[in-house]
Amino acid sequence: MKFTIDRASLLRSLGHVQSAVEKRNTIPILSNVLLKAENAVLSLSTTDMDMEINESVAATIAEPGATTAPAATLFDIVKKLPDDSEVELTLDASGNQMSVKAGRSNFKLSCLPVADFPELGQGDMPTSFSLPANDLRALIDRTRFAMSTEETRYYLNGIYLHAAENDGVKVLRAVATDGHRLARFEMPLPEGAENMPGVILPRKMVAELRKLVDEAGDAIKIDLSESKVRFTFDHIIVTSKLIDGTFPDYQRVIPQGNDKVIEVNPKAFSSAIDRVSIISDGKSRAVKMTLNGKTMTLSANSPEAGSATEDLEINGNDNMEIGFNARYLMDITSQIEGDGCRLTLADPSSPTIIQDAGDASSLYVLMPLRV
Repeated sequence: MKFTIDRASLLRSLGHVQSAVEKRNTIPILSNVLLKAENAVLSLSTTDMDMEINESVAATIAEPGATTAPAATLFDIVKKLPDDSEVELTLDASGNQMSVKAGRSNFKLSCLPVADFPELGQGDMPTSFSLPANDLRALIDRTRFAMSTEETRYYLNGIYLHAAENDGVKVLRAVATDGHRLARFEMPLPEGAENMPGVILPRKMVAELRKLVDEAGDAIKIDLSESKVRFTFDHIIVTSKLIDGTFPDYQRVIPQGNDKVIEVNPKAFSSAIDRVSIISDGKSRAVKMTLNGKTMTLSANSPEAGSATEDLEINGNDNMEIGFNARYLMDITSQIEGDGCRLTLADPSSPTIIQDAGDASSLYVLMPLRV
């Protein structure tokens, strides 16, 4: 194998795929990137056995072939090579060593056999549909902050994606919860997703996918089975195992009888929470919300730091005191893009619904704190 590629292209592709490399693995091959050079294309693949990232990039192929090389080391080498340089990679006759040349720099890397590299992307995935890149970005952004990080409840460590119905309209719905808050986002059900299984997208895959689709311009193809998911866009393919578990009945968490409704400017609301929470207790980050007719007072107290209050104008006419975790509140309000943040409350001990007053696609539920 022998090929030449410009440094910028190789660096970008290595930066994308190395995210799937497990840094603390005990299986040497999982530290490597699989390089396949043929037909003027270099294909790079990495995997941690749960997720696989594959990217194709144009290259000048002198001798087609394949090998695996240490991903992190190769990335560090290419990163430190001069800008605008051409990189030549050559596998020796034994197949055990690859040279990396650019200008006067010459590195030799130990390689492992291609046959040892596991391939995750095989197998039938019967459900197939496409989403615009903007829709997928919104789906992830509106829900991922509510994913749990507790390994004991592993089935909450991701986004639950499924086909559902809302007022007779079929929708693709994403839900995430950690038991303290819940985020739900939905969009019209794309063609081909009607019979999709309900799946839980793992937290790590969601994070890496979100980075990769940041600049994706076209529609993103999604293939699904009961155990795997594959996202295909531009020259990148992300394949992942799904979380093998049952997502809880989230509908029961969404309160139906809340009767106190207020609206507040989300940017002003979020900024006020941020300021007042400076004084809040470090563990609970508790902020008290006092409703008094047309005014909301946010307050926080700490034995060490003191106290803080801030008043906001609201649309509403209720009187009530309720406490929330400030960071959880800001996570939600940061997702509201319109001019109105609507809070639907019941009492100080019941969950509150938070929505964008002008966009029904998102719904958030937040459990209160005692203050």
